[in-house]
Amino acid sequence: MTVAFVFPGQGSQAVGMGKALGEAFAPARRVFEEVDAALGENLSQIMWDGPAETLTLTENAQPALMAVSLAAMRVLEDEAGVALGRDAAFVAGHSLGEYSALAAAGSLTIADAARLLRIRGRAMQKAVPVGAGAMAALIGVELDAAKSIAAEAASVGVCAAANDNGGGQVVLSGAKAAVERAVEIAKARGVKRAMLLPVSAPFHCALMQPAADAMAQALAEVSLKPPSVPLVANVLAEPISDPGAIVRSLVTQVTSTVRWRESALYMAKSGVTVFYEVGAGKVLTGLIKRIVETASAYSIGTPDDIARYKTAVV
Repeated sequence: MTVAFVFPGQGSQAVGMGKALGEAFAPARRVFEEVDAALGENLSQIMWDGPAETLTLTENAQPALMAVSLAAMRVLEDEAGVALGRDAAFVAGHSLGEYSALAAAGSLTIADAARLLRIRGRAMQKAVPVGAGAMAALIGVELDAAKSIAAEAASVGVCAAANDNGGGQVVLSGAKAAVERAVEIAKARGVKRAMLLPVSAPFHCALMQPAADAMAQALAEVSLKPPSVPLVANVLAEPISDPGAIVRSLVTQVTSTVRWRESALYMAKSGVTVFYEVGAGKVLTGLIKRIVETASAYSIGTPDDIARYKTAVV
């Protein structure tokens, strides 16, 4: 059995996430305390008690999701004896989840990951004025067709494929007028569903260049180690371990397509048969099951999930 551990991105957040882990396990509590200390605020209280609109703010959601992933990972290590360097072939994360994956694999400290994600969240929010950008999900379309729609819509502004999520789901991002035009084009071309998303900024497109610049500066001030297990990078859909290459990929990722479908396929073709999604929600678990129908995928984010993992592995 060859295993990969994957880490969720923005959109998986929910008020209450991680609370049961923190109440049940000391290693999880220590992660939440470390993140709170790194940020100089009680983010864990926002995670557990809300309000939802505060948790959903990009600058909060990104470090919060990382905190839950690392809390679950530390519990897996403590309770189930998991060692990524021994037990996994790859790690991967969806967008901000790459930072979670790198922290889990020892490339980044949890404190540095929290601070970087706070900077990243704020920079992504500030890069484009509220209301000037948009994102849309296209359902029932493959990447090449989505790129063709984006290219036609780009006649009225920036429009690009932001996420190739797999299972016929591609997310477009860009200037509001262009993304709205893309939705119209998609519907005219018979795409199954095309809908604007309730997001605060147009992530993973050229409009995010100011945020990429901010991350280049922030990452230059942080020391990365080679991860204990290769990271399948969003922008490459193949593994990297060199810290310099990782930094470059994290900067490029801000303005580039998250190649999740290709990343999952790469891991499957490399022999991975079991994927564990570590953290909040089950978004990646669902996507992987659609991308790699022969693989098994499980989410690990609650005490019950930890217990099931221990039982299955033993």
